[in-house]
Amino acid sequence: MNAYEVIRRPVITEKATTMKDDNHTLCFEVDRRATALDVQRAVETVFKVKVVDVRMMNVRGKRKRLGRFEGFASDWKKAYVKLAPDQPMVEYFEGV
Repeated sequence: MNAYEVIRRPVITEKATTMKDDNHTLCFEVDRRATALDVQRAVETVFKVKVVDVRMMNVRGKRKRLGRFEGFASDWKKAYVKLAPDQPMVEYFEGV
């Protein structure tokens, strides 16, 4: 699997921003088939940083309604990636 296929997008929430500032930890939505080792290699390849730890979780899709019709959002996988303390922090929106 390609490194750019493993990492789908950064998760930008209040909790993820706090963890980025305080704990040197990044949060990504990743491919559902990816393992922790795949995510570690992908982040090190794409962002050129040293990864210390990867924690992953499966997120269940929420129930959605549109009028009388009901469905579900897709399930997805989230990864928390802790960088080494001496590594520079990755900026998602450089030059925006």
